[in-house]
Amino acid sequence: MKYFKTISLGCRVNQYETAWLDEQLTSKGMLYEEDIKKADAVIINTCYVTASAANQCRQVIRKVIREAPDAKVTVTGCYAQIEPEALKAIKGIALIAGNSLKHNVPELIFEKTPKSGCSVLTQPFSPDFSFKEMPIKIFPGRTRAMVKIQDGCESKCSYCIVPKARGPYRSLPCNDILTILSSIADNGIKEVVLTGIHLGMYGPDINSSLPGLLKLIGKSGFPFRIRLSSIEPTEITRELIELVAHEPWLCRHFHIPLQSGDNNILLNMNRRYTVSEYEKIIFLIRDEIPLAGIGVDVMTGFPGESEAAHANTLNFIEDMPISYLHVFPFSPRPFTAAEKMDNKVPLDIKKKRSAQLRALGEKKRSGFFKDSIGHCFNVVSEGSKHSVMAKGFSDTYLPVRFKAATGSEGSLFNVHIEQAAKFWVEGTIKNKIQSDCFYYHTLYNNIKL
Repeated sequence: MKYFKTISLGCRVNQYETAWLDEQLTSKGMLYEEDIKKADAVIINTCYVTASAANQCRQVIRKVIREAPDAKVTVTGCYAQIEPEALKAIKGIALIAGNSLKHNVPELIFEKTPKSGCSVLTQPFSPDFSFKEMPIKIFPGRTRAMVKIQDGCESKCSYCIVPKARGPYRSLPCNDILTILSSIADNGIKEVVLTGIHLGMYGPDINSSLPGLLKLIGKSGFPFRIRLSSIEPTEITRELIELVAHEPWLCRHFHIPLQSGDNNILLNMNRRYTVSEYEKIIFLIRDEIPLAGIGVDVMTGFPGESEAAHANTLNFIEDMPISYLHVFPFSPRPFTAAEKMDNKVPLDIKKKRSAQLRALGEKKRSGFFKDSIGHCFNVVSEGSKHSVMAKGFSDTYLPVRFKAATGSEGSLFNVHIEQAAKFWVEGTIKNKIQSDCFYYHTLYNNIKL
């Protein structure tokens, strides 16, 4: 019997693909082994979106090689796609397979490789590169599952390496998605996150669209709710907002990258919207869905970002009714336009600006928590191993804690929020929702009690 271990670094798409690798290797007769020292094969799914992410990948790879010197170490993912030769210099890696060949990894790791060498298997993405289906049934030990429905990006933001790492836009056909969701429905999952590299660009290559897909999902009546991962502001349409506002199985939660609140910086980033256009989208969401969770990505320290530009970002976010921030200091990536830009922002200034934005993010989160008090939200319980206090997320992405009986994991509760702490809100169960029905419109009214 052979044993394997997988390690996923980076985004939700990587997490999904790693779960698929787990299922594929298990179906081939291998057993998952948590103890890396006992594994015959270790697969590391890498990230390359920032210098910090790339550095973490190298550290993990070297740690694996030290702790499992006899294991066949395979490195795949974005790092393997972009700089396979740099990885090859790390002694102890047996196989390097880029994203374009990730779907072949379950077969490739069984192939023999030289004891002292490394096989590098990569190929560039062609313009007509097809979507490689990776269907999975369940995320073991979780109440939430992810389904990758889209891959690739062609936006070419000046700071971003993703188009080179992931290739062109491509989508999984609607019927295939419905088949995967049907399989997941048999396993008691209460929430499915639809994810992609550029989720808002789902569909054009297959004569479909994200709203069109969601309407098909709604007609299927699955016993779980659907959450959308990050969507670009230019792809959040009135139709999509109205779907989220009126369909009870769609989570009232948007994650919308902003990157900067200064128009000149947005232009230099090659972002395709203005501050005022972004503002209109946020207020349209708030008007239609008052309690929606709205998360925002913001980058600081982009080349040429002056104190005035940074102040514009701070002031803009201060005025926006958003729920939380993800803050990223600019990190120059090879092969991108921003790598060669002048007027680099010094590291100490980037750290200072990041701290200011994170403090503002904490303020926004606190306001989001306080605004939830007195309202009821549907929460998928993740249970608790150490106390009667269960935890879970509302459909609006509130982290909620509440008293629940042992064994509540995977149950769906309607929880009345009563107080806000620093990192979560607390409440009391009003109803337990039947697992076979997600069409509980009245529970979504959120009437203040």
